[in-house]
Parts: sequence; structure tokens; C-alpha cells
Amino acid sequence: GGASLMIAEGVLEEEPVPAGIFGQHVHPPLPAGSVGIREGIYMASADELYVTILGKGGHAALPRHFIDPIAIAAQIITALQQIVSRKAPPTVPTVLSFGKINSTGGATNVIPSEVKMEGTFRTLDEEWRFEAHELMVRTACKIAEGFGGRCDFEVRKGYPYLRNDGPLSRRFRSYAIDYLGADKVVDLPIRMTAEDFAYYSHELPACFYRLGTSDQAQGKLSPVHTPTFDVDEACLEVGMGLMAWTAFSELGG
Repeated sequence: GGASLMIAEGVLEEEPVPAGIFGQHVHPPLPAGSVGIREGIYMASADELYVTILGKGGHAALPRHFIDPIAIAAQIITALQQIVSRKAPPTVPTVLSFGKINSTGGATNVIPSEVKMEGTFRTLDEEWRFEAHELMVRTACKIAEGFGGRCDFEVRKGYPYLRNDGPLSRRFRSYAIDYLGADKVVDLPIRMTAEDFAYYSHELPACFYRLGTSDQAQGKLSPVHTPTFDVDEACLEVGMGLMAWTAFSELGG
């Protein structure tokens, strides 16, 4: 979260105080030579969840004498998904996913004493975001307590949602059309991925857009964050040129 550190250190308060900010990010779903933009709320907040479930391990053939943290973990995951499907405002996209579950000890015939889970919670509304944090922690701890165990539930707050300022985004769209042509500027859907740039969008008018990078003929189609990611290098010229044209146009050039 470098943006949050820069904001805390006063980067937005130094003269000349910035009137707006633009961000550019590669986007393999779009072909090189094109860009995408979405006005308004565009990307989700992202929080990390670290859950430890403590039970009492022992022989798996004698479960009544022990407290099974794996069974408790299963109940917690199911209950937390119910929070998303039944407590979230129906108009607010919300995602809860656990990507890692490990037990301390355990075997085919041994109940472990501890289970650790790691996940992510994402949404597009700050009020619901923090309400959901409280619901998740309370629900998980009560479930563990009900089965005789204990739950330590840590929510590490991450990026807020990203909001593209209306007037700034509309101006960028006009600049991009001037530079690339109307057929090269596309509308983007909301994404539940998250972005450090979002911090800026809560401080001043911001516009975060996507730069097309793919080329089907060259087979350069792989998503970001994969070992096969590659770009049509023509996008580099487009990206630099559009950034320069945007700055020139925004400054009244």
C-alpha cells in the first residue's frame, strides 16, 4: 500500500497541490492499442482474514473426548458465506473467499488441536465493509465457543474501494478518443480485484484506466500474475503517449 504511506507523508499537500490524479494499468483482455475506463465505483476494497481455531486433539476414533477444530472450521466457513448471501445489501457486490486452510498436527486417525485459515473479503461499500467485519468475527467466535473451542479472528484492513471521479473520467475519455479514436476506447465492468491507487481516489479526483496489452496473433493473451504473462510491445508506446497526451490536455495544452 505505497499510496497510503505517501498520503500520510503529505504528498498531496505539497505545492503545487494536485488537482487530480490519473493511473494506468495493463489489461490483457483488451488488445494493444485500446484502453478501457469506468466512471464511478470501479474496484473493490480488499481485507485479509486470518483465523485460528483452537480445539483439543486426540484419536479420531474417539471424537466425543476431544474438540475437533476441523469440524468447527467447516461450520464457520459455511456460516460466513451465509453472511455474504443473507446479510450483504443485495445491491452491493460482496466476495468472501478462503484460499488457505492448514491444521497443526493431525493425520488420518488423529484429530488436530488447531486449524488456521486465511482468506479475503471484498466489497464496494465502506459502511457495509466494516459492519461485515464485526459480523464475521462475532459469528466465528460464537460458533467455536458453541462447540467447546476457541477462535482468534484477525481482520487486516487493506485497500478501500476505488472510485473514478465523474468529470475527470469523462475528460480522460475525450482525451483517449482524440488520441486513439472512438473505437479504441471501451467501457469496463466493475471488478472485485483491488488496487492501491484506490487510496488516492478517496482524497482527490482520480481516474484509473486500463491499457490493452494483448495480441491474439502473437499468442500474447495470458492474464496478469501468471508465469506466461506477456504483452504486445506496441502497447508501451501507446501507454506512454496517452499518458503524455492526457497530461498535456488536462493542463490546457
